Amino acid sequence: MAKQEQQTNEPMIRIRGLTKSYQTGPINTQVLHGIDLDIDAGDFVAIVGSSGSGKSTLMNILGCLDKPTSGEYYFQGQKVAEMDTDELAKLRRSAFGFVFQQYNLLGGATALANAELPAGYTSMPSDERHARAEQLLTRLGLEERMHHKPSELSGGQQQRVSIARALMNGGEIILADEPTGALDSQSGKEVMALLQDLSKQGHTVILITHDHEVAAHADRVIELKDGHILSDTRNRDVRAHVAPAKGPGSGQPSPLMDAGRSVITALTALRQNIFRTALTLLGIVIGVAAVISMLAIGQGARQDVVDRISAMGSNLLTVFPGAPNQRGRWSVATLVPEDVDAINELPNILAAVPELTGNRTLRRSGFDKEAQVNATYHKFPLARQWDVEYGSFFTQEDEDLYATVAVIGKTVATQLFPDRDPLGEVMLINNVLFRVIGVMSERGASPWGQDQDDVVFVPYSTGSLRLFGQRFLRNVTVAVESSDPIMMQNANDEVHRLLLERHGVEDFQIRNMASIIETATETQNTMTLLLGVIAVISLVVGGIGVMNIMLVSVTERTREIGIRMAVGARAAQIRMQFLVEAVTVALLGGLIGVSLGLGITWVISTFGSSVVFAAGPVIMAFGCAFLTGLIFGYIPARKAAQLDPVQALASE
Repeated sequence: MAKQEQQTNEPMIRIRGLTKSYQTGPINTQVLHGIDLDIDAGDFVAIVGSSGSGKSTLMNILGCLDKPTSGEYYFQGQKVAEMDTDELAKLRRSAFGFVFQQYNLLGGATALANAELPAGYTSMPSDERHARAEQLLTRLGLEERMHHKPSELSGGQQQRVSIARALMNGGEIILADEPTGALDSQSGKEVMALLQDLSKQGHTVILITHDHEVAAHADRVIELKDGHILSDTRNRDVRAHVAPAKGPGSGQPSPLMDAGRSVITALTALRQNIFRTALTLLGIVIGVAAVISMLAIGQGARQDVVDRISAMGSNLLTVFPGAPNQRGRWSVATLVPEDVDAINELPNILAAVPELTGNRTLRRSGFDKEAQVNATYHKFPLARQWDVEYGSFFTQEDEDLYATVAVIGKTVATQLFPDRDPLGEVMLINNVLFRVIGVMSERGASPWGQDQDDVVFVPYSTGSLRLFGQRFLRNVTVAVESSDPIMMQNANDEVHRLLLERHGVEDFQIRNMASIIETATETQNTMTLLLGVIAVISLVVGGIGVMNIMLVSVTERTREIGIRMAVGARAAQIRMQFLVEAVTVALLGGLIGVSLGLGITWVISTFGSSVVFAAGPVIMAFGCAFLTGLIFGYIPARKAAQLDPVQALASE
């Protein structure tokens, strides 16, 4: 019984030894000095003092907007310092209602929307929320003005809206900071009458003012000076406390309800800044549309290339040893380097190179692997259109000097030199020491599944003498200057005539079909790389645009964030609101970009260009848009959620 009586007599608010200091560089300014204060339920307390006395700081601490430097604060017997940020938000949402001097209403929202704002962070359904807000505004004489925005209301009407907002979730404790400071005398009297009426209804009212005449309306006046309590006087006897009417509660909304409300808030905010939103969307729209259209056009172009190559052949001719239809041509020794030199003298020949190939063992510092070795000429990259990624290919001088230099494929570089740059390194090929001077660009698998990058190129003179021990060739690759069918046939005839004159008999074969699939694959890889670059550019450009606009939005809406925190929004709800805005921008841009990309592709197809429509590119582009909003929107959202409520409210 004694314990129950003690809990009953516990003051609603009890603070002991409360101090508050602000650090500005090396200067420490103490605003509150050891404040001791008890406030009972139902009290109408005026905290009065001149500017700089610490009264607003005290109110922010009492309302859980700020934290003391030291001392203890108990609310209904619970130590506030032990509450986490979500518990403090719940306390502001369910127990406190704030009435600010500057009203702190959302400029783009109606009086009705401002009044119901605190309930938006509870589990109250929207229809109940609207009904309660209308009831409160009607009770305060604003039934004809509830659909007007703050700019369309007088100061007294705006302050009434802020009072309705304070009562939305019950408003057990009303914290009024200079509520009449920005009002004319008549409006000030009306607001004070409302506060007195709320006190009579059982609400605990804490009034912050510098005006002693305003403070005289309260039952109890506490005067602060230089952070100390100068006096604590009761103007009237303590009345029996009448519990105020219960509010609608402050249950936690479900994640789905939070997300739905965040989407509505995001769309409202984006609509209020429609021009800026359009500019933000532009980067994503262009990127997504470019990806879709380029994929469709690129795949169509690739198909055209494949069809064209299949129809007219390649610009490569391959000469094999052995008579037509002869088996075992790899063992036939009919082609020699002098044949290659003669072919290079023919007109319309871009390059002709020998290829003497075979598998050999490679060794380097404990690493051992088998790879294909190709002894060829220095014109091999030109003939096969295969570039050196870094380093260089060997030269004519290397061939003349029988140099032991090698250019390796990507697979060899990765497997033989996994821990270092291969350029300048040495390796053994069949116990012959070679120095690596270049690494070929990646080719990937051939049409028949062979890894084309698992290869080593050496000068023909060196390879034939020291690795293969033979001069005759496995094949000769001839690149013709043009893939035009007539030019290809002329080149084929000229090579055939030349070799027939040199050999006297037809102990060779010429084929021009070997590189059809290879050329198509190369085209596909090139287009894939191009489209990949476009996708990356669209992601980066769109993401930077979204992040920049959201950072600007957070800066511009700092006070709004402070208002939302003051009425009980949790950090997660603030974070979700801004993250949903970023994702909404990205998704809207993605939808518009998809539509635009498909439209552009269709228009191009009407001009006779070949395009390929597929679901994959659309899904990929839209997914990129979503990830853009999610990734690049998180940083501004987190920044908004980490704002200090007091500093946010003080922002202009």
